[in-house]
Amino acid sequence: MLIFLILAPYGAFSLLMLVSSPAVSLLAAAAIALVVIAYDMVGGRSIKMLGAGSAILFASLGCYLLLVDSSWSGSAVKLTVDAGMLTIALASLAIRFPFTLQYAREVNDAETAAMPGFVRANYIITAAWTAAFALMLLANVLMIYVPGLPLWTGLAIAFAARNTALYFTRWYPEYRRTKFAASIAISSSLRANGSALSAAR
Repeated sequence: MLIFLILAPYGAFSLLMLVSSPAVSLLAAAAIALVVIAYDMVGGRSIKMLGAGSAILFASLGCYLLLVDSSWSGSAVKLTVDAGMLTIALASLAIRFPFTLQYAREVNDAETAAMPGFVRANYIITAAWTAAFALMLLANVLMIYVPGLPLWTGLAIAFAARNTALYFTRWYPEYRRTKFAASIAISSSLRANGSALSAAR
């Protein structure tokens, strides 16, 4: 459910770009992003950096196309959106507040959030999404500047980048928990053995 809400504006934008104008697609995506923000606020959750940045990105670009210059190609619009997503991700890392941290703190209990490496794990997950955004940007650049490239190549790169980041987002926290639990078990075993040896003496 959380992943769906995060990606809903981008999914809607991508689908609408196939059947509608860039301006309509952008404004619809902005509206969905605002609905997600409102949903979070009603539930007592914080306004997310990625959500707010996405709403501003979609709304500002959509209004620009609608009111100033509607001659942009679909590829140029997609390229700008991908560049905006990459900028948001990089900015969150630059200010030392990875954008995934907000989501992670709300779906995990205080004990998990206090675990060693929790913040570091979110740096790594955010870095994975940053790499995915960069690859999606690259895919659009290739589609614009290498006209002989098959259409499916760019789509495949974007699809693989996004889904790899999704898989990593689900897999990495479980990996960290398992590793942390194993280290605790080993430490407990060593302490128990040490106590047994001391008692035997």
